[in-house]
Amino acid sequence: MAKGYLAFVLHAHLPYVRHPEYDNFLEERWLFEAITETYLPLIRMLDRLASERVPVKLTLSVSPSLLAMLEDPLLQQRYAAHLTKLIELSEKELERNRHDPHFHYLAGTYQRLFNQAREVFLDQYEGRLSTAFKKLHEQGIIDLITTTATHGLLPLLASQPKSVAAQVRTGLDDFERVFGFRPSGMWLPECGYYPGLDELLSREGIRFFVMESHGLEHADTTPFYGVHAPLYSPSGVAAFGRDQGSTKQVWSAREGFPGHPDYREFYRDIGHDLDFDYIRPYIAGDVRVDTGIKYFRITGPTAWKEPYHPEVAKERAALHAGEFLYQRIAHIEYLDSMMETAPVVVAPFDAELFGHWWFEGPQCLEFVLRKGAFDQDTLELGALSDYLDRHPVHQVGTLCTSTWGHKGYFEGWMNGKTDWIYPQLYECGQRMEGLAKRYVNHSVPSLIRRALNQCVRELLLAQSSDWPFIINNETATDYAERRVKDHVARFHYLAESLEQEAIDEEYLAALESMDNLFPQADYTLFQ
Repeated sequence: MAKGYLAFVLHAHLPYVRHPEYDNFLEERWLFEAITETYLPLIRMLDRLASERVPVKLTLSVSPSLLAMLEDPLLQQRYAAHLTKLIELSEKELERNRHDPHFHYLAGTYQRLFNQAREVFLDQYEGRLSTAFKKLHEQGIIDLITTTATHGLLPLLASQPKSVAAQVRTGLDDFERVFGFRPSGMWLPECGYYPGLDELLSREGIRFFVMESHGLEHADTTPFYGVHAPLYSPSGVAAFGRDQGSTKQVWSAREGFPGHPDYREFYRDIGHDLDFDYIRPYIAGDVRVDTGIKYFRITGPTAWKEPYHPEVAKERAALHAGEFLYQRIAHIEYLDSMMETAPVVVAPFDAELFGHWWFEGPQCLEFVLRKGAFDQDTLELGALSDYLDRHPVHQVGTLCTSTWGHKGYFEGWMNGKTDWIYPQLYECGQRMEGLAKRYVNHSVPSLIRRALNQCVRELLLAQSSDWPFIINNETATDYAERRVKDHVARFHYLAESLEQEAIDEEYLAALESMDNLFPQADYTLFQ
């Protein structure tokens, strides 16, 4: 019997970006890059482990907004076209680098990567990566869970409980629509928790969630074992705390593994390095963007970069995997000597760290999983739901308001750059409740019901935590601000139409086509 558990929790999420009104839209590349560099490499890795019956399991959260994009035929077609361009570009790079053996080798590596992505995406899964996730769940290599509809930061919506309930219920309903079952766990957006949220989660059948360490450690009941055993909320939902040591070792670009000089440099891409006329057909119009073809390694903190060597990076990933596992084993050996129940070390990460930001991340994770399965017997690599099944008895306490954001609370989303957003969200939420009360009759005409449900979609999209986060980080500020303003404006236009009983069906149909996620959106959640 293992002395304890190491539980990886990967949270796959992107904001909903879909623009059918344009032939080519820059921000849709966020999805395309994540599919190529994170989701497909993780799927391939997990497929290998499942086919070889490696006895490991991890928890994977797939957000409803990401799932809506992965399920969308238009975005599937656009991603396939994006891959075709990448393959064409890699072939041109083979020719351009024909006289440089090492760069020619790297260009060939990318060509194989892109061809493999097309094979898995189109041939193996016919463009539907949800099929891959569901298969891996059924094979027992992952435990699928989800998050709220559009990743709304729930503590900042807590003054309007119906908005919180709509975020939670819509997310769960959409997950069940795609995968055919209700998840037992929920990833709280930004690990954001406030007292009382557990009651809603309990009513929705949620057994567990993950929170930041101080949210559990500062509960009204001092947890005997810190974050290394869950704490039940008063309503019976288990809260798992993040282990700071294991996540810092991987998460930190400066102190952690991803910043090692041998690894691929994220910020050097041929989309910015090569002649503009050469690269223009493969970027976003007249805007230089990353192509995914990167020839240099991190090297050091200066602008000087040396060529990337994939085999050296792979060896480094293996060494880091061994170091990570060694420290977790030592930690669990110590915890086992101090605890009367089996300890659990919870290591939650944004899935996009693995592959997109840290190119070798999927390799390192696979090394950890394989070494953990066969080279030691101290810890078991398992899912949180399995841990609760085997160890159901734990303390009860009222958990503390918290997030895993900067300084542990809400500064990353509520500050001088973003405070204009929330009064607008609250006004929309209040108006949505008024509309829902107005139409309580089950015989509401179809057109009115459509408009009410589209109001829900626009409100949920405006509530996404991604927009204030992007604005605060000043990465795509103009786009994020416009998204908030657009969804708020669309909501108010529809609300005005409903109140005046003058719905423009053509305009409504255009919004339903543009913001087409959550086909089961239900305005009665606001009654």
